[in-house]
Amino acid sequence: MDIRRLEVFCRVVELGSFTKAAEAVLLSQPTISEHIKTLEEMVGERLVDRLGRDTAPTPAGKILYRYAKKIIQIKEEAMQAMAVYRGELAGTVHLGASTIPGTYILPRLIGSFKQRHPAVQISVHIGATKDVAEAVAEGRQELGLVGSQWKDRRLSFERIFADELVLAVPKGHPWTSEKCIPVDRLSEEPFIARHRGSGTRMVTYEILENAGFDPGRLRVVAEMSTTEAVRQSIKAGIGISILSRQAVAEDVAHGSLSLVPIEGVTFHRAFYLVKRRGRELSPVGEALDQHLKTHNHHPFPEPG
Repeated sequence: MDIRRLEVFCRVVELGSFTKAAEAVLLSQPTISEHIKTLEEMVGERLVDRLGRDTAPTPAGKILYRYAKKIIQIKEEAMQAMAVYRGELAGTVHLGASTIPGTYILPRLIGSFKQRHPAVQISVHIGATKDVAEAVAEGRQELGLVGSQWKDRRLSFERIFADELVLAVPKGHPWTSEKCIPVDRLSEEPFIARHRGSGTRMVTYEILENAGFDPGRLRVVAEMSTTEAVRQSIKAGIGISILSRQAVAEDVAHGSLSLVPIEGVTFHRAFYLVKRRGRELSPVGEALDQHLKTHNHHPFPEPG
């Protein structure tokens, strides 16, 4: 069974489209169709249902997909092991990250890692904490960097970075003239929330609850899937929000957003390196894991 065909098949399953898979692997759509047809003839089962422009794996396709991912992983690990034998570090590592670490922390760390290991390719998928955790648990990504812990016995979480969440309001908002506001006043203003499954949202709501404020009292006027959308919405005067200090640093410096302290409430949180329990990291994955830990310039202080 040709590994390249399995790689193509996996991309079709993951992207849900022959067209998108063709773009991702730099092949023509007819070639993609031919690879899938050949695989189906080999296994004697239909693997993919064509649903107009979209596709979905059949029950047989779902079974083959699980094994195909394992075969591709073993192939990649074998190539990495041979590179290590030659005294090199080469190959691809798949890394998932939630919005804040993926946007504001990882680029610098990946840059310094690539300087040391130029032959390594790092594929980063940025998504919600829930999606990243599930991808690591299912083996689609080797490592993950997320803003909250996810309850899954298959996963381990190691705290490695610090973050602070802040209350951001539009330029000229009445609260900017106040030294701080009581937490109860959050219910007075329209609030822009991150979508469900966001680490920022989960941590924010947990801290508010611990401070005696029911998040259900927030006047949520919009739920946004990205931090960037929240930033732009605050600047447009849609509402206020609580988000990462790193995400709004430039806006605050340029005066387009203002930060308002909340009396008696500090929004500190950790970022976690997430791995699949019992899974041995590839040589490249192990090197990146160590790099993230040793080149951390935003340590999270241990309690006490």
